[in-house]
Amino acid sequence: MSKPTTATLLIVCPDQRGLVAKFANFIYANGGNIIHADQHTDVAAGLFLTRLEWQLTDFLLPEAVIATAFNAIAQPLAAQWQLHFSDTVPRLALWVSRQDHCLLDLLWRQQAGELPATIALILSNHPDLAPIAAQFELPFHHLPITPETKASQEVKQLALLQDHYIDLVVLAKYMQILSPELIRQFPNIINIHHSFLPAFVGASPYQQAHQRGVKIIGATAHYVTPDLDAGPIIEQDVTHISHRDEVTDLIRKGKDLERLVLARAVRLHLQNRVLVYGNRTVVFA
Repeated sequence: MSKPTTATLLIVCPDQRGLVAKFANFIYANGGNIIHADQHTDVAAGLFLTRLEWQLTDFLLPEAVIATAFNAIAQPLAAQWQLHFSDTVPRLALWVSRQDHCLLDLLWRQQAGELPATIALILSNHPDLAPIAAQFELPFHHLPITPETKASQEVKQLALLQDHYIDLVVLAKYMQILSPELIRQFPNIINIHHSFLPAFVGASPYQQAHQRGVKIIGATAHYVTPDLDAGPIIEQDVTHISHRDEVTDLIRKGKDLERLVLARAVRLHLQNRVLVYGNRTVVFA
């Protein structure tokens, strides 16, 4: 038996009294049944952030008019908000280079029903992972990148995203820096970085960590912005290492973390549990 369709509102607005009542009453007055509600107040920023999810069974407003009706409440409050429906299945593009561990993990999880999304295509700057795409019967697009071809190839990448109606790009170890123009045209991108940011940004973080003799290593999943490895963080995790570990051990342990952290971040995004404000996030678990 399928679950009832739900709607989710993610809201951020200047803090004031009565906000919980106003937002909840919008749902209650229209016959909705709230099944999840969470909130956070950033006192320093003077902001109120909330996530409300409710069943659409017996809800008086059709899906097509909910946004317009809610905007009448949100606009006077200077609220920024998003509305999502559980019966809308997002379409993902997975971008990779040569490493396959994150790609395989996401494909297996999606196949097992853990990720509520359709994986529409795999794109790579190398041909190495084409057999994996064939195994999962997915389109594979090989677009080599050089300094001379980067701009023209990004035009092709953006065209593919549009042609396949992509909602989210996941950089599953895509070892290329995206241009600010690409990010401006398609800002919905999640990256996995093989470090506990903000430590060891850029290339070779495991080698940097080994040289510093750190006792923990980590992985970070974040939204992509024009500032390298500095976008809003969604999920992080760490594991302990010792003086006996070589760089190869750090890489092996790090790959395990990367798989887990990226999968968690993508799942949280797909469940509409991440609210970005400024360069920070609130993650409603």
